[in-house]
Amino acid sequence: MLAAFAAVIAIAADLALIEPKDLAARLSASGDKPVVIQVGPNVLYRSRHIPDALYAGPGSKPEGLELLKAAVAKLPHDREIVLYCGCCPWDRCPNIKPAIELLKQSGFTRVSALYIPENFKTDWIDHGYPVTSPAESSNGPRH
Repeated sequence: MLAAFAAVIAIAADLALIEPKDLAARLSASGDKPVVIQVGPNVLYRSRHIPDALYAGPGSKPEGLELLKAAVAKLPHDREIVLYCGCCPWDRCPNIKPAIELLKQSGFTRVSALYIPENFKTDWIDHGYPVTSPAESSNGPRH
């Protein structure tokens, strides 16, 4: 348990994090909203995802990072971006850190990660935060 906590602290030191309740509030408020991008497995995105979130592929795979590059290609480098995965507990997620590193290396200055301690279902859906299900999403994954 202590090792897992230490790993979370080490990762968090390198990343700007946003809590689920804070992102949900930002997305429901008026005004500028961040671009939200899911960087986990497509099956998670297809099942349920944050409304208006883009799908960019798993950040742990070269093809996922290429999709992420394409998803942000036309965004200004000072645009706020929030990445999330939700595939597994935060301290074992293989997707967030490579995706954040890619965006930082590409010159994006306002990148953060949605802190999901356990998984998307437990930490977002079960708290009643907004989701889009397949029946509600007419466009499917957007790149």
